[in-house]
Amino acid sequence: MTSSAAGRAGAAALLLTATHIVPAATWLPGLRRRAFPGLAGLGRADHVALTFDDGPDPRSTPYFLDALDELSVRATFFVLGASVLRHPAVARETVRRGHELAVHGWTHTRPWLPAPGRDRAALLRSAAAVRDTTGSVPRWYRPPYGILTGGRLAAAARAGLTPVLWTAWGRDWTAGATADTVLRTLRGDLGPGGTVLLHDSDRASAPGSWRATLAALPGLVAECRAAGLTVGPLTGHAVRGAGHR
Repeated sequence: MTSSAAGRAGAAALLLTATHIVPAATWLPGLRRRAFPGLAGLGRADHVALTFDDGPDPRSTPYFLDALDELSVRATFFVLGASVLRHPAVARETVRRGHELAVHGWTHTRPWLPAPGRDRAALLRSAAAVRDTTGSVPRWYRPPYGILTGGRLAAAARAGLTPVLWTAWGRDWTAGATADTVLRTLRGDLGPGGTVLLHDSDRASAPGSWRATLAALPGLVAECRAAGLTVGPLTGHAVRGAGHR
């Protein structure tokens, strides 16, 4: 290979790497809220969007569905396509109870290397799994770990999905999480128009950590309502720049 050809190949590799990595900077919450409010999930000032990741899980998701029924709250569940096919009854029951399903990916993987073809196939397959299993057409996409690479961003556009991350999380995936720690952590960033990230499964978290999340739900909803905020799914939240229906 000549030096000029090697230079062109190196420049192309550098461009591919930058395209892959640069969008992942949106993981930083301060940057996301200031520069990309729609991606942060900022929406109606009188509303908080409640979202859960990593299901459906037959060991834990049904408890969340029961708790949300008791609270008269509907939410958005970001599901893994492989789990939808493995546990179709749980996915269908989630929709039957009035909740919204969104795409979290096919499996819970980190995008170490650029693989735009793989990303596109995974998101299309995941969206199809939700649609074919439940009859519900997913609208939203949240990548595992909140890492939105260039390939995942392009794949979401190809699948007709709008990426949404979060404004507040409860760090409910940790081994030491309790209902109190989840609520305290959420209070630090949660406000009008925010989007809450929680987990209805411990598939990618500390074993049993979902129990802390479940126990925190009544307090979270009560605090939001005391502040004059309604709690519901992303659809109807009027995410900035995403339109709504």
